[in-house]
Amino acid sequence: MRQQHNRHVVITGASSGIGRAVALRLAREGARVSLLARRVELLTETAALCGDAPTVIAACDVTDGESVEAAFAHAAGRHGPIHAVVTAAGLGGANQPGAGDRFELLVDTNLAGTYRCLRAAERHLAAGPDLRQFVLIASVLARFGVPGYTGYCASKAALLGLTKALALELAPVGVRVNAICPGWVDTAMAWQGLDGMAGAMGITRDEAHRIAMQAVPLGRMGTPEEVAGLVSWLLSPDAAIMTGQALDPNGGAWMG
Repeated sequence: MRQQHNRHVVITGASSGIGRAVALRLAREGARVSLLARRVELLTETAALCGDAPTVIAACDVTDGESVEAAFAHAAGRHGPIHAVVTAAGLGGANQPGAGDRFELLVDTNLAGTYRCLRAAERHLAAGPDLRQFVLIASVLARFGVPGYTGYCASKAALLGLTKALALELAPVGVRVNAICPGWVDTAMAWQGLDGMAGAMGITRDEAHRIAMQAVPLGRMGTPEEVAGLVSWLLSPDAAIMTGQALDPNGGAWMG
């Protein structure tokens, strides 16, 4: 089903994981996809996987405002006005107080970086009444705290406030804003987290995975493709009434 036919969608963090899966899903659905991330060589791989779909790649460091503005201007210059943005760029991991505290970097990347991208996209949005949407990739850790993850939890929880405020701000011009809060998803970032857990507990990676899944009623990680399917739905006419919402594909790990 080519429900995104000829729509221009910008995906940040498209070099791997959820961002790459979203790019491939939307490309199959007929979108013109603009792929943004820091590592151009990985974006080139994503573009190749998109097959015959029209693709544009651009290096983009979401912590650098000039880089963000240039990337979105390049995307709009090549593919035309933007119909949707999926902000999958993000930074994970723990942080600890002291000289090496990563709190500010996590917040600058996950929260401020997302904000920079959405404001840059606004300047290149397609005109109404075409559907225009922003989808923010947050995390189940926006819903509850984890010791040692103050930066990650704070930045992802703040994305939900951003989603609600921006949804109200943009509703009068017909732009919808929603968030997705994935739980454990089978990505390199998730396995890095499990490796950290294994190291802290003095256990193997497989043991850490088993313990983590005990907190997930469905007993398994999600896949990037499953999250991409939810993004696809949010960008479809079927979700035209949805704005200011946060959806929770987490296997039942959090039920709000």
